[in-house]
Order: sequence, then C-alpha cells, then structure tokens
Amino acid sequence: MRNYSIIIPVYNRPDELDELLACLTKQTYKIFEVVVVEDGSAIKADKIVEKYHSQLEITYIQQQNTGQGFARNTGFKHANGDYFIILDSDALIEPNYLEIVEKQLNSNFLDLYGGPDRDHPNFTPIQKAISYSMTSLFTTGGIRGSKKNLGGTFHPRSFNMGMSKEVYRKTQGFIITRMGEDIEFSIRAISLGFKSGLIPEAFIYHKRRTSFVQFYKQLRFFGKARINISRFFPKELKLVHTFPMVFTLALFSIPLWWLVFKPFFYLAIGAFAIYTLLNFIDSTLKNKSLQVGLLSIIAVYVQLVGYGIGFISEGWKKLFEEKGYKQLGDNIEYPS
Repeated sequence: MRNYSIIIPVYNRPDELDELLACLTKQTYKIFEVVVVEDGSAIKADKIVEKYHSQLEITYIQQQNTGQGFARNTGFKHANGDYFIILDSDALIEPNYLEIVEKQLNSNFLDLYGGPDRDHPNFTPIQKAISYSMTSLFTTGGIRGSKKNLGGTFHPRSFNMGMSKEVYRKTQGFIITRMGEDIEFSIRAISLGFKSGLIPEAFIYHKRRTSFVQFYKQLRFFGKARINISRFFPKELKLVHTFPMVFTLALFSIPLWWLVFKPFFYLAIGAFAIYTLLNFIDSTLKNKSLQVGLLSIIAVYVQLVGYGIGFISEGWKKLFEEKGYKQLGDNIEYPS
C-alpha cells in the first residue's frame, strides 16, 4: 500500500481550500498526507488548515509568491510519500478518489497519471456552461479526459496529476512556473521513459472560473501557453492547436467579407450559425437545461476567441524574438 502526498498550492483561496480539505477527510483510502503551500497570498489559509489538524496529517508552508509551478516544487521538497498527487485548490473529489488511484496503480502502474474534470451537480449554470465548453466535441474534440487517451503519450494536467517520487527525483519538478508549465513537465517526464496515462475514474469537480470575464482571461493565458511550450518543444505545436486561431480570425473577418465578397459573407454566417446551433443542442441535452445550453454558446465563443487571441499575440511575439529564447512568464498570478 502506497503512502501518498497530496500537494495543494493555494493563492488567495481559503474558502475553496476548505472545501477540498473537507473532501480529503472523507477518503476511504487513509494512507496519505497533505502539503499545503501558501504562495504569497494576501488572504491567508492558515486558519482553514488549523481546523483540519486533528483530522488530517497536514503540513502548511508559507512562502513569497513564486507562481504555481514553483509552489508545487516547494510541496515536493516537503513531501514524505512515495507517490505525489497535485490538486488545484478549487477542486472537489469523491470519497473513493485515492482508492481508485491505488487500485489502478496496483493493476497497471503508471509513473505519471492525469484524471479528467467534471461539473458538479451544485455548480452554477455558468460553471456548467464553462465545463461543457472545455470538454465538448465541438471545441476540444472531446478528447479531454477521454478513454481513448489511455496510455500512449497522454500529457497529464496539473489540476489533477499524480507522479511517482522517482519522476520527481529525475525531473526535479517544474522548470517554469507558468505559461504551460504542466505540459512542459509532462513532455519532459515522458521523454525520460516514464509511463504516462489517464485514469478516467479518478476525476475531480473543477470549479474553474465563475464569470465569463475570468474565463476569457484564463483561456487567453492558455493560448499564450501553447506557444510558450513550442519554445521548449517545437514539434509539440500541432495543427489542431491552431483551430481557435482560425476560428477567431474567421469570426472577426466576417464584416470584411460583406464589403469584399457578399456570397462568402452569407456562407460564413451560415457556418457559424450551424456551429452555434450544434453546441446549443448538444449542451442542452447533456445538461438537461435550456439555460445552460444558452450560456454554453457564450462559453464556447469566449473560450475559442480567448484562446485564439492569446495564441496569436504570443505567436506574433515569438516571430520576432531571438532564436533559443525561453519565455518563463512575465506574471506569476495563477491562471486557474
């Protein structure tokens, strides 16, 4: 039986951390510790952590703000387990989460794993719409958290990621603190020969952003991060990653086609109308809610345009920078 270290970086989110720690007290698998890294927060979580000292084996570390990647590295250094799990502070998990992970690692060991995210029944309609957008067939191709990602070159994301202590020992953790730090880490770990895969049943409920303005900022950041990853691993920039950029350019060019070539204008309007309708119908049926279906239209456009603008702006910057330049990020505020 493994001893797990659950590492949670937190930045100005004591209330959300409270909910996650409450989930951890209910785990059916009991051999684990919790390491909370307070990464320069103005709103401290010390009182929240203190509340759980009698229920959890918990370590609380305060440090100056370094960003989420390096905050996780701090957690690794203080972890005593033989398998590390990283969770975002705005996550909720089911009581059998660790039990599921332990069963998977016993039957088919993974050096590095990731789990999907879902929307909780108690999420607000906007949160459900955002969750739909992030997992929809029509936006991400439906591969986020899909069983088709089992094994192979699945790249775990840090909102729900686990790794053996040996992975940390050989990688020394994150080398960038933001701008795609988790994807860079996953690629590097896999390149060292570690086995990676998805555990579909080890899902979390991920709150993400609670407004479309926040969601736009987050997705713009993700678009920039995809370009930043290509600075380290150029071959990891795939054609599929350009879809939000193409979508954004096509959307913003519609008025131009009215002036230049009206038949194409009507064709573009029709294509976007069909795409919008497909998302609306799909989300309404999946969520069994007309309201969530309507909000999902907004979420989809915010996601693709936000990502597209971030991708374009960082890509333009990359064109004019020195060869071999590595962008580590000019802002360490957490994006999620």
